[in-house]
Amino acid sequence: MPAATRTATTTMTTTTTEAALLRLLTWLSPAFPTGGYAYSHGLEWAVEQREIVDGASLQAWLDAILRHGAGRSDAILLRHAHRAAHDADALAGIAELACAIAPSRERLGEAVGQGNAFVAAAAAWRPEVLIRLAAQVGDIAYPVAVGALARTSAIPEDGACLAYLQGFTANLVSAAVRLVPLGQSAGLAVLALLEPTIIAVAEASRGVPLDDLGTACFRADLAAMHHETQYTRLFRS
Repeated sequence: MPAATRTATTTMTTTTTEAALLRLLTWLSPAFPTGGYAYSHGLEWAVEQREIVDGASLQAWLDAILRHGAGRSDAILLRHAHRAAHDADALAGIAELACAIAPSRERLGEAVGQGNAFVAAAAAWRPEVLIRLAAQVGDIAYPVAVGALARTSAIPEDGACLAYLQGFTANLVSAAVRLVPLGQSAGLAVLALLEPTIIAVAEASRGVPLDDLGTACFRADLAAMHHETQYTRLFRS
């Protein structure tokens, strides 16, 4: 291959990779308007019940959610949505399944509220795959929206999954910082300690079939259900 051709190919590949990274950083930034700040995933009830009182108890709670709860399920859904992005029927089935497995009304609202907001906010990138999916199924759960758009935007599956789990965890840590309350330094310490868990969950989700979807994080699910009737609330879930 001539040197000029090699240079042009390398430049094109680098540019594509850099654009994909920029999109991933933008879409999963706390500043991207998905409304994630409004959801606590049941943490608000757990804090009121004094089940989360400090950094250690928050870390244990989030570790369980990542390994056995919505963290694991979302990672699996995102990966399958990524693979099915060019198969409209398969992607629609994944989107419907993501809504069906929500364990409570508020959890469903959290998933599709952020998913629908993500679709709307990503309009500048012309997310045709999500527009078609929304027309077919209506509401789209957040991990399905991220996975499908990542695939059509040349963002690798592993990177999208890892970044999604990091954003999911960071959002819950931010909620706990406000609720417990924790200092910013304590919250960042929890996020740092959860890095091995995030990596492990992302890696473990790689080959999991949809038939193995499910959670065993019952206390967190009950917290989300109790939150629906909590007397005073700052968060929507």
